[in-house]
Amino acid sequence: MGRLGVDSLGRVAPVFLTAPAKLTLDLRITEVLDNGYHLIDAEMVTVDLHDTLWLDPSGSGLTMVGAGADVPLSDDNLVAQALRLTGRSAEVRLTKRIPSQAGLGGGSADAGAVLRWAGFTDLEAAAAIGADIAFCTVGGRARVTGIGERVEPLPFVARDLTLLTPPVGCPTPVVYQQWDKMDGPTGDNGNDLEPAAIAAIPELIPYRDRLGDASGQTPRLAGSGSTWFVEGHIPGKDHVLVKTVPAGWSAY
Repeated sequence: MGRLGVDSLGRVAPVFLTAPAKLTLDLRITEVLDNGYHLIDAEMVTVDLHDTLWLDPSGSGLTMVGAGADVPLSDDNLVAQALRLTGRSAEVRLTKRIPSQAGLGGGSADAGAVLRWAGFTDLEAAAAIGADIAFCTVGGRARVTGIGERVEPLPFVARDLTLLTPPVGCPTPVVYQQWDKMDGPTGDNGNDLEPAAIAAIPELIPYRDRLGDASGQTPRLAGSGSTWFVEGHIPGKDHVLVKTVPAGWSAY
């Protein structure tokens, strides 16, 4: 994680920021509000799969490397929104490693990195631009409730995990809409969104079964999907082996 620094001429110096992915270990939907928002009770952790940002406060504009066509470069990008929220401007070069629409909070992780850099601590405002951004701003391990704005840090637990992300995205609104259509099912594997994601995007099933066969475990869906995960390091061509990391972890 970077921080505001000043060079020898008194200018705010460019920094490199680490934006670690978030993994939702379990998720329950506790209430649906009249405005359509879903209240959750979840345990989330950060892992060492991460994006990186080079940020220069003396410039402006956003460029990206490794992003798919579904990641906007416009003012709608969560990095741009996070900068506006802090009242700052900067040139940002973003290198994407976290897959999009995979339940790993890629855009939220990037926005959270910007908010940490700026020293921004209003988690309710952070969650207003993206439900996972509040947790990604705090990081580590936490219980997350409300629409995502209530983040209660929990003691760090070191864990090894294996992820399998199918080559199909799970747009979060689509999964929540399916959950509503199904009258709010309870997931029997710790994630209430899992039945809805499978119903909306049945292409997820073969990848769940493949990881289950390789691990001898019942894989769990990460948030609204599409990533499946199990405990431990399970070798495999398409598997990504990750470790949980504490709040404040940096690749630099």
